[in-house]
Amino acid sequence: MDVLKQLFGRLHPLVVHLPIGFIIVGLLLQFYDRKQKEFNHVISLIYLWTGYFAVLACTTGYLHYLGEGYSFDSIKVHLWSGIATALFSFLMWAKLKDKSMLPFLTKIPMLVLSVLIFILISFTGHQGGNITHGEDYLIEPLPNSLKSALGYEVFEEKKIVLTDENWEAAILYNAVIQPILNNNCVSCHNAKKAKGELLLNTKQGILESGENGPVVLTSHADKSDLFIRMKLPKSDDNHMPPDGKKQPSKEAIKLIGVWIENGISFDKTIGELGLEKSLFQSFFPTIIQTDYPDVAIAAASQDSILRIKNSGLHLNTMSENTHYLKVSALNLKSFSDIDFQLLKSVASQIAVLDLGGTQITDAIFTDIASLPHLTILKLDNTTITGSQIERLKMLEHLTSINLSNTTFKEENLNKLKDFKKLEKVFLFNSGLDKSGTEIIGQSNIVVEYGNYTLPIVARDSIEF
Repeated sequence: MDVLKQLFGRLHPLVVHLPIGFIIVGLLLQFYDRKQKEFNHVISLIYLWTGYFAVLACTTGYLHYLGEGYSFDSIKVHLWSGIATALFSFLMWAKLKDKSMLPFLTKIPMLVLSVLIFILISFTGHQGGNITHGEDYLIEPLPNSLKSALGYEVFEEKKIVLTDENWEAAILYNAVIQPILNNNCVSCHNAKKAKGELLLNTKQGILESGENGPVVLTSHADKSDLFIRMKLPKSDDNHMPPDGKKQPSKEAIKLIGVWIENGISFDKTIGELGLEKSLFQSFFPTIIQTDYPDVAIAAASQDSILRIKNSGLHLNTMSENTHYLKVSALNLKSFSDIDFQLLKSVASQIAVLDLGGTQITDAIFTDIASLPHLTILKLDNTTITGSQIERLKMLEHLTSINLSNTTFKEENLNKLKDFKKLEKVFLFNSGLDKSGTEIIGQSNIVVEYGNYTLPIVARDSIEF
């Protein structure tokens, strides 16, 4: 029996749209036929069908209420307005059919009844929307300032602010749990609108409220309704927040469970609770890595840019947000040390320089050292030996040098150890008797030599 109750109850969202559609069609036909009165029979039939389907909608709605565990207070206005809509539909049918058993209808103008049934169906539909989507569903996209002016309570989103430096000292509830609840749950569970008699905007409400008892059980997340409902699939009717509302991330839901398991503390720090850093790293500020320094510079002159492009060098800005340039000699293999003079006018703007495959020599290091904002340098497939490479030590932003397929000398490797910002050096196929990677210098510079060999496995010796 319970299965049938739930099955027919869940037809309500489908059935309820039929009387709405019939009423709209009926009102439109009334307006179209307001002078000729040729379609009265058709319109009256439409309202008769409206009444039948409205009764069906009320029935399935009531079963939905019984089967899904809604409180009667939350659905009673919608239910009674739905019943009123059904009765009004039959009145409209009787008015149009001029039924003599209802003489009072003759005294009410058809326009008044039409306006009333339109208001009634709008109100009933709005109440249904409030039940499924929340009372603030329509105004939710509005700016907080406008919602506040309209008299709605505004819950400002609270940011979770954690860093590598402060995460252990942060109070778990204040810094993490409260913002999660505030941003995803409090709009429906507060003193003004306590759905399910649940309050999530106060400590006492979290611990004690809920129409079926408290929604958190200390040290038992798997038995706490708050955590259980958040973990359910969004397609599940019991999932919270309901579909259509802002959803917490998987990491946020996991932290709700961790908080419950660790005693539902409101005053202990993350460090005091002994929680792992990995639980919170998704809330740390995202560090955006770029191939240019975080230093504002002026744009290069268009005359200089045009002159460099005309020489055969490829030049373009790194992004729309910066004036830094990337310069490449990919299509100018004849580029040599003396040609570097072309780049002097844009020296401050160059962040990435690719001179791979050109005719440069070690003498170029003196000129490259004049590029104050250079970040990435590519000198692969040249005759570079590394002599004078120490001149680049003064470049404060240099993070990567590609010296693959060069004649780089091993004795020059130690010169790289004093580069403060250097992170990676590529020395593939450079004649050095080394393979794999090596860490050098106090700043842990990673040198990639390549020359990797795969271990022999048994099946490599099998002949097919």
